[in-house]
Amino acid sequence: MEINILGICGSPIKGGNAEVFLKEALKAAESGGSVKTELIPLAGKDIRDCRHCNWCVTKQEEGKFCAQNDDMAEIFPRILKADALLLATPVYIGRLSGYLACFTDRLRVFTHGKVYRGKLRNKVGGALAVGWQRGGGIETATFSIVLAFLTLEMIPVAPDFGLGSPFGATGLSSQGGTGKFDRTDKLGVLKDEFGIRGAHSLGKRVTEVTKLLKAGG
Repeated sequence: MEINILGICGSPIKGGNAEVFLKEALKAAESGGSVKTELIPLAGKDIRDCRHCNWCVTKQEEGKFCAQNDDMAEIFPRILKADALLLATPVYIGRLSGYLACFTDRLRVFTHGKVYRGKLRNKVGGALAVGWQRGGGIETATFSIVLAFLTLEMIPVAPDFGLGSPFGATGLSSQGGTGKFDRTDKLGVLKDEFGIRGAHSLGKRVTEVTKLLKAGG
């Protein structure tokens, strides 16, 4: 039994801390065997906010998810194909990034859509966030992602108990979350050993729960 896990990185910085943190989770997810993963960075993509025009409610058709013609058009089918989603964000002003907020708002097509309503029901979701300082909003960011999963009728999972937040995997990009950093090292989150363990745990949990659901489905 093969499962597909799609990772979405909501950072404007391609190859940055949030993306490498997500890659660690996807790598761990693959270790469960019979797992295919894909990572889509939103950096550089045209992802507009939901206009609440209700086109999806009344006019949505097979293969056409949304009235807006931007880069979400190529992402929607990949979301539909996935058995599980891992969404990662940097922490901005104590919350998730605008990039990921626009992305999750556009998933309204799966709650209100004439054709695709309910299509994410019972898929598994995992949240990841990378913050600069400890206590700077990292749990608020992951909780926002979990709320999106619940709205979409998905099943959110968290790392093993004691390996981070109950809402998802959390990493710190400065030394111990103190704000100290090495200017030559742009990927400080990789030095957060505890955070990386949490990302690995989340990836494995997503694989575990997805396989259980798919086997029983």
